[in-house]
Amino acid sequence: MRGRLLRAWREGAAAARGLAERGAPRGKPPWRVLFFGTDDFAAESLRALEAAREPREEPLIDRLEVVTLPSALPRGLPVKNCAKQFQLPTHDWPDTGPSGQFDVGVVASFGRLLSEDLILQFPYGVLNVHPSYLPRWRGPAPIVHAVLHGDTVTGVTIMQIKPKRFDVGPIIKQEKYAVPSQCTAKELEVILSKLGANMLISVLKNLPESLKNTREQPNEGVTFAPKVTIAVSCIKWEEQTPEQILRLQRAIGATVRQNSSNFLEDDDQLFFISTEGRIGRSVLYHKSSQTLVVRCKEGWVGVKTVILKKRLTAADFYNGYLHPWFQQNSKTLHGDCRFHTLKLTTVKKTERKGNGGAQFKTKSA
Repeated sequence: MRGRLLRAWREGAAAARGLAERGAPRGKPPWRVLFFGTDDFAAESLRALEAAREPREEPLIDRLEVVTLPSALPRGLPVKNCAKQFQLPTHDWPDTGPSGQFDVGVVASFGRLLSEDLILQFPYGVLNVHPSYLPRWRGPAPIVHAVLHGDTVTGVTIMQIKPKRFDVGPIIKQEKYAVPSQCTAKELEVILSKLGANMLISVLKNLPESLKNTREQPNEGVTFAPKVTIAVSCIKWEEQTPEQILRLQRAIGATVRQNSSNFLEDDDQLFFISTEGRIGRSVLYHKSSQTLVVRCKEGWVGVKTVILKKRLTAADFYNGYLHPWFQQNSKTLHGDCRFHTLKLTTVKKTERKGNGGAQFKTKSA
């Protein structure tokens, strides 16, 4: 009993402190919005908010400022570039700008937990535009995991942010979306970003009423979408079927080069593989379609492009490494040309030997 009373007192004190900081809330638009985001998915919502500031009889947004993450990328983060284009005041996290001067916060693909004190600065709290049908795929990479696991249905959820944990707050609005066949994660991101932006504007048009009709997330069906790592992007030839490998290609699309910490951004959707072990019959060349076919669990996968020191077509790779003349005359061991599961080990650069790795573009075989 004493513990419950103490907890209730603390919550009441926190609410009173937040009310004192933020002042009396507005009862209707136009709203003062502080936006938190980083990537292309978030930038679509920011564009929708900016469009809602345009002069009209009943404007929806009065003031709009942006919080994003510092970045050393030459091209900059999409949200920061978008804010610069619209000449919006921008703050680099953890700087969040002036305290208590906004009605509502909006988060989309931000990747940082907001403190309770920060959330309490907003009379209407903080809304999160999350690209999944919660509670499925809580976490930082919901779109990738939806494609990776072959989901046929996904969606977008507008929810309220709670402190200390990601994606657990009450649901304000949800819409389902049927995932198109063969859809890549990047293609799905574009679709869901537009859906999420439209849903966000719909919620803001009647914000007080929307917040009265929230519902808690169900306890059943919770799944997590952790951040994508190098290990996730590596194909396990002996364990994965052709369908699983092709889903991996559509989900990841780009992965880390060997001996590098930079992401390979390539429209051809390349993957990292190793080139150790014996050839056997693990990789063959289909001449009429100019395609390499690589053995995996329960089938084969077609490969059109290989990167081994440089980009090679399947025909070039066959002529240079698999052709009978090469096998008879080259000093390179046949084992250096087998596609197999990459073994991730920690090795000093001075100790690395051999041909390194290969990368490829896949298709159905």
